[in-house]
Amino acid sequence: MRPFLENLPWTAESSLALLNRRLEGEIPFQWHHHPEWELTLTLNSRGQRFIGDHVGDYDEGDLVLVGPNLPHTWMSRDRIGAGPHRALVIWFGQSWLDRFQGLPEWEALRRLSTRGRRGLAFSHAASTAARPLIERFFDSAPQDRFLTLLQILALIEADTATPLASAAVERTGHGVSRDRIERVLTHLHSHFEHRIEMDHLAEIAALSVSGLHRLFCKQMGQTVSDYLMHLRIGAAAARLIATDAPIAHIAADVGYGALSNFNRQFRTVKGVTPRAYRKASAG
Repeated sequence: MRPFLENLPWTAESSLALLNRRLEGEIPFQWHHHPEWELTLTLNSRGQRFIGDHVGDYDEGDLVLVGPNLPHTWMSRDRIGAGPHRALVIWFGQSWLDRFQGLPEWEALRRLSTRGRRGLAFSHAASTAARPLIERFFDSAPQDRFLTLLQILALIEADTATPLASAAVERTGHGVSRDRIERVLTHLHSHFEHRIEMDHLAEIAALSVSGLHRLFCKQMGQTVSDYLMHLRIGAAAARLIATDAPIAHIAADVGYGALSNFNRQFRTVKGVTPRAYRKASAG
């Protein structure tokens, strides 16, 4: 699925956009991106989130900041309670942040924006503390939301959040370059569990292999191989936590023909073996 460019619900009365999303059925996989920052609090739902090359589980109270143009989606597995899946979503532009440059408060916002370009998942404590402010944001008049969002950002900036994607997305090239990269990303996300041939990716991008390598490194800040490795290991990590499937089966399911290679790359990305990762996640 191609990450479509989402058009946000802007209004003339506010410099911020918001969505109180309620779904009785499920949160569908809708891989998308937009140039704005996104802060999402997910309630009464559990499943998986996909942020760039990150794949991970989410649960009640999941609070995530997504950087500009970083492809992302959530996909639910089940609801926790009797009500609908809920997502409280706040969007703001980089220009909204930049207006604070030169003020004493800018340094904290600068730190948050530097860390957040790869996506950040905040701790349960930060999410719990931010939830009343986020709910107040949705109940406030447009003129009051401005100050409430500053309070939210100040609170979460102090949290030791977990970076998600292995690299931020830099979409500084012209439209043709961006389109080529998105075709490649679409193929990688849709087929990462299969064998990926660089020649085929180059055909998708309408480039030579060396041209694809240069463009991908420039736009994504890493090689195709590294991006694919993080994507596969992220998917494997989520399955190690969510299932009791044998490690060898998980390795094969995410695209590894050799268990030894999977174990080596898993340790490279996560710092521990798959077995140790599963054990630690089980508490």
